[in-house]
Formats: sequence, C-alpha cells, structure tokens
Amino acid sequence: MSNYRKNEAALARLTKKQYDVTQNAATERAFTGEFWNNHDAGLYVDVVSGEPLFASTTKYDSGCGWPSFTAPLEPANIVENTDRAFGMVRTEVRSKHADSHLGHVFDDGPVEAGGLRYCINSAALRFVPLADLEKEGYGEYAALFATAS
Repeated sequence: MSNYRKNEAALARLTKKQYDVTQNAATERAFTGEFWNNHDAGLYVDVVSGEPLFASTTKYDSGCGWPSFTAPLEPANIVENTDRAFGMVRTEVRSKHADSHLGHVFDDGPVEAGGLRYCINSAALRFVPLADLEKEGYGEYAALFATAS
C-alpha cells in the first residue's frame, strides 16, 4: 500500500496557484510555470502527495509553454478523465493518490516516443533533482538516469 495521499497538512502547504491548479483544475499561463524550461535531471512528483509522476528522461520541449512528457513514470499513478470544459473534448490527467489535477494528455507528441504529449502544469509538480533522489526516498529511480547520461 502506498503512503501517498492528500491530507489537510499537504493542502495547507500549497501556494494559491498550486491549490487552484491541483484542487480546482485551473491552468497556469503558458511560459510562466517554474518547470516549463527546466532541463535538469530528476523526477517530477505530485506537489500534494509526493507520488512519482514523470522523469526528466521523458521531458521534451513541445513549444507549448508547459512541461511536456512523452510518458508517465508510473502509469498506475495517473488517472485519465474526459474533460468537456470550454466547449471541447480533452483528456484530463490527475494523480491517483491525491486526485490532483495535473493537466491534459494529447496525441500530438513525438511519434518515435509513442505519440503522446502529457502537458502538465508546473504548479502541480515538485521537482526532485537527481542528486536528491536517495535522500528524498526516490532512490529506486536513480537507475533511470544511469543509461540516460
């Protein structure tokens, strides 16, 4: 059983933007989020629960202004829902354990990587640098970066 969860203490630590994005399905403006242009090696985890979501090894510059990934790190930590807001049909991406709104997934990603683009709000993420994986409890993922370097 996972220790990842949403609780009052986790919610109290969020900034207004983080709360609006994760709890109210808001979207940050393009090119304004903390991680859209981050190129450091590491993991992106849910800002509420800490559950591992994406690795920098699948992050790419899609030109959209939000962090974009070709695949989730742990597919079991991602939930997809149909989003019919704003007169369009999209696939919303949420974290499984905290039920945080993360962003959306589209089918216009790099074909050689499966064709998906997970377009994620920086405000829904916390970045754990490669050097900190072990001390923050994500040491099992360090091997991902050994072959990527």
